[in-house]
Amino acid sequence: MSSPTLVLALDFGVKKMGMALGNSLTADARPFDILAMNNGQPDWENLLGIIDTWKIDVVLVGLPLNIDGTDSMISKRAHKFARRLAHRLGERKNKAQVFLYDERLSSAQARSVAWERGWIDDERTPIDDIAACLLIDGYFYAPEVAQRVGSYHDGEHDD
Repeated sequence: MSSPTLVLALDFGVKKMGMALGNSLTADARPFDILAMNNGQPDWENLLGIIDTWKIDVVLVGLPLNIDGTDSMISKRAHKFARRLAHRLGERKNKAQVFLYDERLSSAQARSVAWERGWIDDERTPIDDIAACLLIDGYFYAPEVAQRVGSYHDGEHDD
């Protein structure tokens, strides 16, 4: 029997990033937190500390594609963020694998799920962490859709 895989999903955004934790043994996900982002950049030490502390095996970064599957402006930033994350984890000798996962419609679906289950009662309530849960649900259902991310090595400096 294989050991459980601990998954951290990140619903990437320029202003905030939803986070959820999942466990392959129970095949469930739960909202974790919503981190403030500074123009698409997290507090790296905080994020890396969470990954280290929870002993995360897989990090899913939501890839916000256009409805037709093409890259959006924000998806290019998500790619860059995922490469930087993989690079920083490698520098720390952390073995967590980073994947991009299609998140088309996850925010709309998250809001619908949150309303149905009574988790929110105001349309302005942030649902980024719930959207991250849906990434994990999708990953447990169809892991082959995930795209493995390599390190950020194109000559630009990390912020």
